[in-house]
Amino acid sequence: MDELKTLLKKEFGFDSPEIKKLNGYFNVNYSVTERGRAFILKTYRYEKELFDTIEAENNALIYLNLSDQGKYPAPIPFKNGKYLLLKNLNGTKSICRLLSYLEGDFLGDTKPTNSVYQSFGTFLAKLNLSLENFSDYVLKARELDWDIQYLHLNKKFLDDIENPTDRNLARHFFLQFEENVSPILPELRKQVIHGDANEWNVLVQNQTISGLIDFGDLSYSPLINELAIALTYIVYDKEKPLEWVADFLKSYHQTNPLQELELDILYYLIAARLCISVCQSAHARKVDPENSYASVSEKSAWNLLYKWVALSPLEASFTFKKAVGFPLPEPLQVEEELKRRYKSISPILSVSYKKPIPVIGAAFQYMYDTVGNSILDAYNNIPHVGHSHPKVVEAGQRQMAKLNTNTRYLYDLLPEYAEKLLAKFPPSLSKVYFVNSGSAASDLAMRLTYAHTKSKNIMVMEHGYHGNTQISIDISDYKFSNKKGFGQQSNILKAPIPDTYLGKYKINDGSAGKLYAQEAIDIMTEFEDKVGAFITEPIVGCGGQVPLANGYLKELYPAIRKQGGICISDEVQTGFGRMGDHFWGYEAQDVVPDMVILGKPMGNGHPMGAVVTTDEIADSFSKGVEFFSSFGGNPVSCAIGLSVLDVIHEEKLQENARIVGNYYSELFKNLKTKFECIGDVRGSGLFLGIEVVKPGTTDPDTNLASLIKNELRNRNILISTDGPYDNVLKTKPPLCFSKSNAKIVVENIGDILSRTF
Repeated sequence: MDELKTLLKKEFGFDSPEIKKLNGYFNVNYSVTERGRAFILKTYRYEKELFDTIEAENNALIYLNLSDQGKYPAPIPFKNGKYLLLKNLNGTKSICRLLSYLEGDFLGDTKPTNSVYQSFGTFLAKLNLSLENFSDYVLKARELDWDIQYLHLNKKFLDDIENPTDRNLARHFFLQFEENVSPILPELRKQVIHGDANEWNVLVQNQTISGLIDFGDLSYSPLINELAIALTYIVYDKEKPLEWVADFLKSYHQTNPLQELELDILYYLIAARLCISVCQSAHARKVDPENSYASVSEKSAWNLLYKWVALSPLEASFTFKKAVGFPLPEPLQVEEELKRRYKSISPILSVSYKKPIPVIGAAFQYMYDTVGNSILDAYNNIPHVGHSHPKVVEAGQRQMAKLNTNTRYLYDLLPEYAEKLLAKFPPSLSKVYFVNSGSAASDLAMRLTYAHTKSKNIMVMEHGYHGNTQISIDISDYKFSNKKGFGQQSNILKAPIPDTYLGKYKINDGSAGKLYAQEAIDIMTEFEDKVGAFITEPIVGCGGQVPLANGYLKELYPAIRKQGGICISDEVQTGFGRMGDHFWGYEAQDVVPDMVILGKPMGNGHPMGAVVTTDEIADSFSKGVEFFSSFGGNPVSCAIGLSVLDVIHEEKLQENARIVGNYYSELFKNLKTKFECIGDVRGSGLFLGIEVVKPGTTDPDTNLASLIKNELRNRNILISTDGPYDNVLKTKPPLCFSKSNAKIVVENIGDILSRTF
């Protein structure tokens, strides 16, 4: 401090200045008090580029103080008349400058009110108007990593974010910026902006914004970035962030009118600012773990990012435009969209819900519709690791830009993906065939079966479903037994579903499984020929999310194999960790099948499927006609498949399915104790079925199940119904589903039932 006192005495004639060190990000600042007057002394390690930048900042402050004295810090000249001084401090060449001190309370310490935020909007608008004609080539050339337009400079810090789920959320918003903001950056108005109007730089007196400090982030940037930064810090600690934007935006717009294009991207700019904040905090913690100042707002930033992704970008845009009085577009008429659809698409391709959903986007467990709603998706199991997961999207984009071809060529991704996928199976399942869907995989499985056993006789599960090809339909009781179906083929045997809720055997301690298996064995024994294969899902989805009775496969598989057949597990819906306790559904039965069918979640929405089988079955198939799939196993699909496996592992999504699934199930079981219309809660992990019955019976209540499903849809929550009587609520959300999401679903079902009964 003695060095500084000497400096202040020599340069400014201070007699006995009182000096106190302040928190700082990369420079060292001090408060200075002399004879009742207050100042801020700022020091920086010397760099030529930094010197020029600080000089530009001083020029801006001098310019602003010409017309608005007292609102912004004023540079105070040294004895030589200059505003910057080079000085050796503690043996280090340093840049020094002195600024006036502004009185006032920090916005961060002020109770948030409409009037304060109105004042903030007006203040910032006037500042931007004042700076509109200020020009500085140093600022124009500046590429600051805190400047939103240079978000990409922070991409290298993503890996410093320790939690992979957090990291991938940030990565999502980086991707959204590239898609929605980067293409229109050249069209945006640019000028010099303050660049950091956060709650600890904004001063308040008498519920009015009185000043703004810390111009260290001055930049030549799109004007709308100024508002994005200010709004970030207005809303980042609010429970319902969009409810706090209107007063600020309206008052800003009244003073300095905004453009519609700017408000269209404001949602993504706010997200970008949050991403910069968390990336910078993560990096600062890595290089300087002791610097707590760098991460002071990190928790709030993460909280807002998770709230932000749960908001529809369109809802945010509508909120911003409504605040400033811009007209909103007419809502899409669903009836017109349906009419248009059915001009070229047959109505046999059905839509979900009485009130169909026109969607325009999705992220993780949320979908966004055309009127600005954010919809909680507790239904769609195809986006296994989350809608539009950035790692999956980027993997596909990168590979598509590099190479896409078929498997007749040699490329590393094919064996790499095959090896990583097969590593998830026991050693006996050692060969994989890639196709484009679960249906194609089921079809291929039947070809493999015939090649190995020479038998086309297949035993299937009651209510089972395996795809939409003709062969898949032939082995799907759900399809061929439908009143519009073609009936059961003569080569198909059907085993009764081992249902311990509605079936004849109800004690699920293994005894029911044995009895149901014996029924299937008896059917097979009575058949006049050998059975080539038995195929089932570990949880029979279209049967009403019915898990196979404990011990069922362990009893039945040996009997199938004994008479020369093979055992097939359809893991299209249950695989890849969805069941929580197990990566594959068959593991819950303590068996190993001879063949496994994969699909849906394999590519997170990208069309992929596969058959995994043994060397022996693969050898038999190799003796026949060549197998080829134009797109199965192509480089893009392999890259996407690898990314899905990586995300499951990285984000521990199987564990999340177990933890959240158990919680979800318990919530439903608690609801069952309150409402007799819930007959059964079953399933595993994030694959649950809730049987809706007429109170006091096990009779299906199809109408009530439909009411629940559609009323949830009206509340922007998606589940579906299934089962022979369409009375089973089914929920199988993306594996990033959280406990809070589960609570929302169950609480809303409870509210619907309370209003019904």
